Amino acid sequence: MAGGSEKAVYAAIAGNTAVMLAKFGAFFASGSPAMLSEGIHSLADVGNQALLALGIRKSNAPPQPGFPYGFHRDRYVWALISAVGIFFLGCGVTVYHGVSSLLHPHYEPGGAMIAFGVLLFSLIVEGWTLLVAFRHVNSVRGDVPLGKFLRETSDPMASAVLLEDGAAVLGVLMAAVGIGLTEITGNPVFDSLTSIFIGLLLGLIAIALIRRNRELLLGERVQDETVERMVTILKDQPEVDELHEVRAVVLGSGALRLAADIDFDGKAIARTLLKGKDLDDLRQSWDNPAELQQWLEEFGEAVIDQLSTTVDRIEEELIHEIPELTHVALEAD
Repeated sequence: MAGGSEKAVYAAIAGNTAVMLAKFGAFFASGSPAMLSEGIHSLADVGNQALLALGIRKSNAPPQPGFPYGFHRDRYVWALISAVGIFFLGCGVTVYHGVSSLLHPHYEPGGAMIAFGVLLFSLIVEGWTLLVAFRHVNSVRGDVPLGKFLRETSDPMASAVLLEDGAAVLGVLMAAVGIGLTEITGNPVFDSLTSIFIGLLLGLIAIALIRRNRELLLGERVQDETVERMVTILKDQPEVDELHEVRAVVLGSGALRLAADIDFDGKAIARTLLKGKDLDDLRQSWDNPAELQQWLEEFGEAVIDQLSTTVDRIEEELIHEIPELTHVALEAD
């Protein structure tokens, strides 16, 4: 999953860099506010996707003594910074420029053909990066509806790239409409309004991404169906008498942590240790109270060892059944 996200991010960086240069060139040639908005849009995309790539690289770092659970959530930090960048640079600057152009309209006829040519190029390139991101999301979401996946995925890179590329394609179409109406009517208001609408679109996407990354940074609870699988596996163990508390949180993309307080069945553990032993022989081997005490002490040690073995076995079974589990902590209650 992470590898696919990385591919989508780097594809978006390459595509948006080429598109950004073309859009700014078209702006200098045409003076179109919508074209400038699109250039700023692509500039924001390049910068933000570079932050996403940095987040992916940092989150893959191995655990260290000061960070025993690793750096899985580092990608959420950089994805949050990226989303804030979209809001202030993509939305704020674009809306500001659109409003400024609306208050002080300026129209230069004859630049539309250059702008349309660049927009067509942008549509092709950004359509390709959108396709790469969409294919990756489809490969990991399974039967989950697309909208639900984007709201609940623990991989913010996948949703960020898909939403940003989707907004880029929609922004190109909006810019084409605004520039076209301005060219037809000679009224620059359409171009300026398009700039504002593109900025507001970026603002909505930024807010959605900020909200999602905040939830993941706070330690979001694992989805109910996955928690139910964990609980079922635990309750199916003959040594587990009762579950008092199960806490499962998202550590990062494809990384979950489970902590559970368990009332273990001491009788079941004792039966495991005594299985195959002749109790009459055991009873007759105790010639005096001292030998009985020694046997009981050794049996107590064996019970503790068996409990540790049981916990290890349950943890291994949980990780085998739910590969996303990277950390399991089972405590005897």
